[in-house]
Amino acid sequence: MKKRNVAIIAHVDHGKTTLVDEILKTSGMFRENEDTSNVTMDSNALERERGITILAKTTAIDYKDYRINILDTPGHADFGGEVERIMNMVDGVILVVDAYEGPMPQTRFVLKKALEAKAKPIVVINKVDKPSARCAKVLDEVLDLFIELGADDDQLDFKTVYASALNGTSSLSEDLSTQTEGFHELLDLIIDEIPAPKGDPNAPLQFQPALLDYNDYVGRIGIGRVHNGKIKVGQMVNCIRLDGTTKSFRVQKLFGFLGMKRLEIEEAEAGDIVAVAGLSDISVGETLCDQGQNLPLPVLRIDEPTLQMTFGVNTSPFAGKEGKFLTARQLEERLYRETQRDVSLKVEPNDQESWIVSGRGELHLGILIENMRREGFELQVSKPKVIIKEENGQKLEPYEDLQIDVPEESVGPVIEQLGIRGAIMDNMTNLDGQVRLQYTIPSRGLIGFTTDFMTLTRGYGIINHTFKEYRPMESITIGERKLGVLVSSDNGQSTAYSIGNLEDRGIMFIEPGTEVYEGMIVGECNRENDLAVNVVKGKQLTNMRAAGSDHTVVLKRPRPIPLEYALDYINSDELVEITPSNIRLRKKILNTELRKKADARKQDA
Repeated sequence: MKKRNVAIIAHVDHGKTTLVDEILKTSGMFRENEDTSNVTMDSNALERERGITILAKTTAIDYKDYRINILDTPGHADFGGEVERIMNMVDGVILVVDAYEGPMPQTRFVLKKALEAKAKPIVVINKVDKPSARCAKVLDEVLDLFIELGADDDQLDFKTVYASALNGTSSLSEDLSTQTEGFHELLDLIIDEIPAPKGDPNAPLQFQPALLDYNDYVGRIGIGRVHNGKIKVGQMVNCIRLDGTTKSFRVQKLFGFLGMKRLEIEEAEAGDIVAVAGLSDISVGETLCDQGQNLPLPVLRIDEPTLQMTFGVNTSPFAGKEGKFLTARQLEERLYRETQRDVSLKVEPNDQESWIVSGRGELHLGILIENMRREGFELQVSKPKVIIKEENGQKLEPYEDLQIDVPEESVGPVIEQLGIRGAIMDNMTNLDGQVRLQYTIPSRGLIGFTTDFMTLTRGYGIINHTFKEYRPMESITIGERKLGVLVSSDNGQSTAYSIGNLEDRGIMFIEPGTEVYEGMIVGECNRENDLAVNVVKGKQLTNMRAAGSDHTVVLKRPRPIPLEYALDYINSDELVEITPSNIRLRKKILNTELRKKADARKQDA
């Protein structure tokens, strides 16, 4: 059977996964009476809730005597390392671009990786049914981006499909009246435009995993492309490690992909994308070869982590009340198990009860925390910190490309806030009352910025950023919250009476009836210093009735604290306590007197 290998790449939320779902339907992979309403490549509950792809997914379809392997890639900057490695497995890419938004920062990032890997592109302009669609202009912007990124003549001669993945229609013309059901034109273009995979099935074996999966029965599974030769179940092969050493093992299982299923297969040959099980610590970028024929492929680059935080055992007075997994051993096992599947994650011991976990960004680490919380873990985490590298005696810090779309009236405050955070403006354009700002900013300038940004733009702003490079460290102090917090000085249940009396001091995070402990953060102070407050005090009851005393207290709605907001919000002397039922903010030092002494010592120093 003839083969084609393609990856679908795009900025987050431009419709990649919906497009793959529609391609699966078009290819006839489902029976007439099969329910396809819930077909989606995003299999993880978190992916479905957030509408983003977190892990790259592999699928395949049979269409007109061709086996087309399709890889759905993540669109978010924190998972960019996967996109880079996937380019090693495919010969072409389908670049999906929103018909209104046009190319975004992540479009630039994923396209750059595809062009560097010499992949042949096909462009899909998606969401053409939007009233605000501007297809011709977006196509010009895409062409400009190709030229800017140094595409060669063959890559510049790309074919374009106009589609509405949500409605399941497509056409080769931007005229909406030509849209037809299904994606046959796109599948035909894949066959005609994307080159067949190179590789000789009769040459010695070369297989390189570009992605990892993990399974309790067989351990690590390496997903990659057979570059040359054949691989069979039961075959003895050599694994050439990243350090140059070799290890022999027997191939226990081989998996192929078709539709939504992973199928066990007996044999694969050059050009096939398969999953190999048998070596419990197989790693991305290693090469599997025939015994006696050690022919390593070039090692794949794995993105270094840029952000780290401390994960520790929950030490709050409420520890153990809500979770199933509480001990240091359980926490350590879970973190090291995650590194089996995620090569961009690094875990190092900090002390007996905490670990330093390094990842690609706040979303990367936030998703790990959210998954652990849902599994029943209790833990506490510190404020995220960027990883500073040292080269030739000089400190280097990560910088990012930042693109912001805001309404005109919010531009001033946003520019002012970014100036304080060390950002350098690269460009500013106006699109029908929306202003697009492009910046280069130190990664630590982005920590905590999303919270401020949503307030400054009243929720109408769109923010995107992607890692750019390491640069010499600037000597500006950024990243700490300016305002102080209201900290509970007592244990107990909060009362409406005490919360009502504190409302003029700041914004509350809790409702009446919430269980609190000493050192727990219950609100934001409207001044720069922290304030110890009693939220459990009840009203003194007397047997005297005063006129008007029976009026009910009407309280303002407390500010909700979701996980990302909490990680963004805390300062370096604070922690986020995470349990399956609650996310609480707390001080590292819970005792009010000890904390005041520590703060006084800090000011004297």
